[in-house]
Amino acid sequence: MRNCTSVAQFILLGIPNTAGLENLLLVLFLAFYLFTLLGNLLIFLTILASSHLRTPMYFFLGNLSVLDIFFPSVSSPKMMVYLMGQSRSISYQGCACQVFFYHALGGTECLLYTVMAYDRFVAICHPLRYTVIVNHRVCTGLTVGTWLGGCLHGGILTFLTFTLPYCGPNEVDNFFCDIPVVLPLACADTSLAQTVSFTNVDVVTLVCFFLILTSYSRILFAILKISSSEGRRRAFSTCSAHLLSILLFYGPVMLIYLRPASSPWLDSVIQVLNNIVTPSLNPLIYTLRNKDVKLALRKMLTQMVHTTGA
Repeated sequence: MRNCTSVAQFILLGIPNTAGLENLLLVLFLAFYLFTLLGNLLIFLTILASSHLRTPMYFFLGNLSVLDIFFPSVSSPKMMVYLMGQSRSISYQGCACQVFFYHALGGTECLLYTVMAYDRFVAICHPLRYTVIVNHRVCTGLTVGTWLGGCLHGGILTFLTFTLPYCGPNEVDNFFCDIPVVLPLACADTSLAQTVSFTNVDVVTLVCFFLILTSYSRILFAILKISSSEGRRRAFSTCSAHLLSILLFYGPVMLIYLRPASSPWLDSVIQVLNNIVTPSLNPLIYTLRNKDVKLALRKMLTQMVHTTGA
């Protein structure tokens, strides 16, 4: 029988098969993390400062930038601490917080991508009614709904995971706490928690993905009906950045939570892509492919340089 003493902390084992690469990984992950913070902060400030970007599309993009600042911050700082040779331990409360914020922010981002797809659907399929359908009140309501929905999603999963007793062992086979690696450590029957947790994640992911596919199917048909090639190109360019971000976000999520078999090393690599690499790419995707954002960003940076010089 297992020892019934409650676990006070967990030990993060990190990314499997990377012994001796700690310094290289530290430099690499720190560079990605700093670039993520700087890039998304610049986009958020640019949208906030530019009067030309006061539209629903950029309002949602600003929310995405905030999410991409917070999301990697759930796991990256702690990971870089132990890569520097410091403690690998994380408190029981800290582990629960990681699970909550990881799934709350991930759920919010999942819902936000769905809202952004709906915004593009209305803009392309109903352009004359766009400002009426997606007005300020609707934007605010949809955004608040995505954040509340994400928090509810994260709260349910955290409650299911941490109402179970944890008596030992306490070694988490990953670089941060997540449901697939924490639940096996519980000293009680986890079948109900596993079923409900993964059903919750699967339902939210698949429903959002289905709604996004539905929106973009309608968008594709609308684009194909545009007579001029220039019109089709402009319509597609407004959606291509969003589509690329969706693929980068949903790809790792589906590989982790929707496939039947599990591999600790592969799961860790996919989580690195999802937690660290993807949030750093969104600023590049939305600035390199968006003239309005590039112009507004250039204008803001020029004003900052002139202000500093003065």
